[in-house]
Amino acid sequence: MDADELHALALSRPADALRIARDVLANSPSHSEAAAAHQAAGVVHRDFGDIHEAVTELRAAYRHARKAADRDHEADILASLGVALVMAGHTQRGVAALNSIPRGRTGVMAGRILIRRVWVWGAVLGKYDEALADAEQAVVLLSDTGDLVWEARALTHRAMVLLAMGAIDRADEDYAHSEELFAKSGQQAEYADTRQARGAAAFARGDLPTALLYLDDAQRMDEELGILEPDLFANRCLVQLAAGLTREALTEINNALDRIEQQRGSAARRAELLYCAGLAAHAAGALDLAGSRSRDALKLFRRQQRPWWAARAELSLLQSRYVSGDRTARLLRTGQRVSAELDGLDPDLAAEAHLLTGRLALARTDPAEAGRHLKVAAGARNRGLRGRGAGWLAQATLHQGDGRSRAMLAACRQGLNLIEIYVRTLGATELRVLATAQGAELAAIALRYAVQRGNARQVLDWSERWRATVLAIPPVRPQADDDLVANLAALRDLTHRLEAGYDHRLGSGPLHRERRRLENVVRRRVLLTPGTAGGRSAQFRSADLLDHLGNRTLVELTDVDDQLYAVVAARGRVHLMPVGPTALATHRLSHALFALRREATGRGTHQLDLDSIGARLEAALLGEVVRHFDDGPVVVVPTGRLHAVPWSLLPSLRSRPTSVAPSAAAWLRARNAVPPSTERVVLIGGPQLSTGLEEVRSLSDLYPHAVVLTDGDAKAEAVLEAMDGASLVHVAAHGTFRADSPLFSALELDDGPLTVYDLERLERAPHRVVLSSCSSALGGPSGADELLGLVSALVALGSSGVVASVVPVNDPATVPLMLGLHGRLRAGDDLAEALAQARASAGGGRQARTAAQSFIALGA
Repeated sequence: MDADELHALALSRPADALRIARDVLANSPSHSEAAAAHQAAGVVHRDFGDIHEAVTELRAAYRHARKAADRDHEADILASLGVALVMAGHTQRGVAALNSIPRGRTGVMAGRILIRRVWVWGAVLGKYDEALADAEQAVVLLSDTGDLVWEARALTHRAMVLLAMGAIDRADEDYAHSEELFAKSGQQAEYADTRQARGAAAFARGDLPTALLYLDDAQRMDEELGILEPDLFANRCLVQLAAGLTREALTEINNALDRIEQQRGSAARRAELLYCAGLAAHAAGALDLAGSRSRDALKLFRRQQRPWWAARAELSLLQSRYVSGDRTARLLRTGQRVSAELDGLDPDLAAEAHLLTGRLALARTDPAEAGRHLKVAAGARNRGLRGRGAGWLAQATLHQGDGRSRAMLAACRQGLNLIEIYVRTLGATELRVLATAQGAELAAIALRYAVQRGNARQVLDWSERWRATVLAIPPVRPQADDDLVANLAALRDLTHRLEAGYDHRLGSGPLHRERRRLENVVRRRVLLTPGTAGGRSAQFRSADLLDHLGNRTLVELTDVDDQLYAVVAARGRVHLMPVGPTALATHRLSHALFALRREATGRGTHQLDLDSIGARLEAALLGEVVRHFDDGPVVVVPTGRLHAVPWSLLPSLRSRPTSVAPSAAAWLRARNAVPPSTERVVLIGGPQLSTGLEEVRSLSDLYPHAVVLTDGDAKAEAVLEAMDGASLVHVAAHGTFRADSPLFSALELDDGPLTVYDLERLERAPHRVVLSSCSSALGGPSGADELLGLVSALVALGSSGVVASVVPVNDPATVPLMLGLHGRLRAGDDLAEALAQARASAGGGRQARTAAQSFIALGA
């Protein structure tokens, strides 16, 4: 195997290349052969292992090449050594090595040396003009030479520079071409590296699903090759953070850091991973860890003479200190310096730096300095996605400081419009929900202003503007994917086996690990769902709400600076009322839910006073709002973190029809939803209920033509087929809420759990759903003010009304409540009225009353 073949193998199958190099060196090689073997070993260690070992191997290769008097090979090895020295953190020495290579070469060897220079100028030093000039020349020299590998490398390096300079489409064209060449030449590792670089390009374009797809492909290939590619983890971390996948980003980047330290890998790459780890820790709220990671990265970047990276790390450190409460003059001075540095290095990131510096100046009552920085940041509002977000926030903050309220609100509105357009590019519900957090600060500025003015209609309009946003966007079903269906079925079967207590001889450890693996596979597949193009959602108008309320009273709760406010809409008018501290409301809600759970189980030596608990909860949630109630029904729109309130526990709502909605706009949509043209009722009975099939059999007497799935027939695919487009679905089954991963919340069927991921495969949601299941109303608060869970999934898919429970329920006590509910539905009542009537006739027994108060009606 000649030197070129061995070098190519080092970047395709590094383990094989290292083994062959060791064999060559163990068999008395010539100087030329030894130079090739040491260079291959050095490249393997440089890119995939111990960077200091790489430098040692490449120096040995250089010595042998000089003795062999092979000037071209000597220059090629010196170029590899220069890159390794830079990666080891010895930037000056590495650049000196590259500059010491005699000029005047032409052809393939000149192109190879230029590629190494491109990487140092572009990826490390941020000198993009110099890097692009070298890259263009390298592409010319290496094209049409028949050397596919080096031609592909030239294209990849030019793409890297183009991407950094913002020429995304040109970069992706080069990456796509180099992918083809690497595939033809069998360069597996470099093909994977180009794949992840295309992920970075898709991310820069704002296409998160495609970015995740490319990065998943690259990670799978690297794992098969058994290599660590730091660039992959750095890019993956940035994409995950942009997607709001904070927990995954922090876990994966910390694992990558551990691996590169164990391998004594590149100091340059380690610094980049430290920087990303700081960003991830900041996003996760681990501010001390964020500060230490950013400081360590900053020290390394400065030592390596990498000003662009150093400025990025210092900005990350400043942001963590600001969030921790630092408002000192020293921090302001540092912000001024970093902003100036980034102006010349990274205009998009400079917008974030100027925004931070402007806020620091405002905090230090220096409006002139604040205005100067905020104007610079606001200038980025028409640039890339990252710059636009900071730009519109800066514009709103600037107008807020100037007292220009109309312009401030316009900036908030424009910024939120852009984020909504971005949310539509995402197909996965989880990504959509998480992306709404990007607009939280803009919505808060406008909402705070409306509350300060005491303008009730304005508070309602802005509360609605960024509440339950995802529900207003047409859902995107996961793409038809046999593998996804198969993985969901495998996960269902495995969970069923675990819960049934199978395979005790083997132990449950392997099965639990396999379940976690399958859950990760399912989640990753769904995250790749592309979004759909489309305009903005229909704008909410308070006049439309008032027209449709009739004799109802709508109460919308909103949290402004940790204080609850209530907007009360009734009889053609809207009122704004302060309620009290949000913390008190959440504390009393936790107490009430604990009491309901305890009473449902019948545990404890004495019965809790649910009446007094409900009265205290009412005072914390509604305050004086109850004085505005008439005799009609009530619609409650809570905040996301107060979604699981047992509203009938409150004295003023105990006997009143009460419906709950994630937003007033969602209630209006549910109210106006057209029921299916044909009435089809579906009754589903899950396994292992203490009442057996009593509930479903009794309901089948009320609905003699219903589709009934029980006693082994309630399997996932049959249930989904029956539910699709039904007018009414009743599910009597055990339910589980997964706080750690709400989209794996499920209903227990005969063949295992039916998760939210399964429900999202429905083409048409059932019009009304009754979930006679434990904790089925629970959701995981996420994003700005969104929920993830069974009920939110059904509402997003188009169900107009759902009855569900906020706590575990007692099966025997639930049966008569459900029969009463359906009796009233058959008589023509809506869900809220039917549930109120069923609750009133449930009886005064301890468990009957507890079961009645555990269910809420959502929607219309």
